[in-house]
Amino acid sequence: MSRIFARFVFAAYRTLGRLAGPAAALLLARRTRRGKEIAERANERWARGLPARPAGDLIWVHAASVGESLAVLPLVERLNQERPDLPLLMTSTTVTSAKLLAKRLPEAVIHQFSPLDLPATVERFLDHWRPDLAIYVESELWPGQLLELDRRAIPRVLVNGRMSKRSYRRWRRWPGMAGALLNGFAVVTAESRRSAQRLSKLGAPKVVATGNLKQAAAPLPADQSELEKLQALIGTRPRWLAASTHAGEERLIFQAHLKMAQHLPGLLTLLVPRHPERGAEIAEIAAEGGLTLARRSLGQEPIGDRSIYLADTLGELGLFYRLAPLVFVGGSLVPIGGHNPLEPARLSAALMAGPHMQNVAEATRRLEEARALKRISDADGLATAALALLSDPPAMAAAGEAAAAVGRAEAEVLDRSWAEIQPLLPPSLNRLPPKAS
Repeated sequence: MSRIFARFVFAAYRTLGRLAGPAAALLLARRTRRGKEIAERANERWARGLPARPAGDLIWVHAASVGESLAVLPLVERLNQERPDLPLLMTSTTVTSAKLLAKRLPEAVIHQFSPLDLPATVERFLDHWRPDLAIYVESELWPGQLLELDRRAIPRVLVNGRMSKRSYRRWRRWPGMAGALLNGFAVVTAESRRSAQRLSKLGAPKVVATGNLKQAAAPLPADQSELEKLQALIGTRPRWLAASTHAGEERLIFQAHLKMAQHLPGLLTLLVPRHPERGAEIAEIAAEGGLTLARRSLGQEPIGDRSIYLADTLGELGLFYRLAPLVFVGGSLVPIGGHNPLEPARLSAALMAGPHMQNVAEATRRLEEARALKRISDADGLATAALALLSDPPAMAAAGEAAAAVGRAEAEVLDRSWAEIQPLLPPSLNRLPPKAS
């Protein structure tokens, strides 16, 4: 696609956007009914009724969902510590990310839902917040926002840039459009060399393979009193954790549990679904399989003959990673692409994952090479791998130590990303020479 045709497509996108308000309103209303929007905060999506903008320069950080929010949190915390003179605005798209950020963001950081990518909405948003630098995370390429930032000459960067092989092939069909969107980024920090090469070929002018920011995060937090309480309730029962699971995986996990329980009396399977609102659905699946299940959201506890403990709550993965010496990484037995295996690795868990780990391929490869992560393909393979490790505590501990070593080796990713972004920040008022009278 030529640049001229790309400009034509973007002009058409803006024109359609100006006509799409009613349809967008219906879509948001439907999402609200399904619990995917917060009714009391609907105005944020339209950039109306916004809180007052702090005085001075302001940095805008945008992350789509939970994964992107967790990835950029170390950078947000670094910004807040190194440049407390710079107000920070962080936007995200999903309800789950908003709830997570409410717990994890530094107190001074403002959170808002991201504006709809409609011309009038984006203009209102930028008129109000007037950011001096926009930081996008991973693969957020909203044409309306990016073009309006360029029109206003607001610099922007892309951090933890990710471009899968599939996405790259799709964008290659529209090279003019990809180039027009990527050319406006002052710098792109890529999560891997492969992503860096793809983003550069698509038109990003400066790409630096800094590594994956998800690898720079501190271990997920946990409530110490809750940890001690659950440890006392579970006692010496053998246990393992299935983390961030998706629809289609729970049945396989329950099948694996039943096979393992024949050899491990008292086995407890901890299960944390990616979407806690699926708790009732998962409980029904367990009941169909004849399993006794306790739901954390209902205040139930893993006691007696309850063999499955369903943590259908938000923001407690750090708690359950500390409870389990062995973790299955969800989103990998179904074609989701897998979730971050370095989160449990930092807490010394031995790991298992299915065949679909393409979203975190580099980290998965390093963990496999370190013999910290075992790949499986189905319920039988999951049961066999988990049973082998749970029956051999020294081998399981060695795999956990290897996982922790891989996690520690990636700590410098944040420093490399910070080095690229720091020169683009507005100068500190404290460092400016005094103005002449």
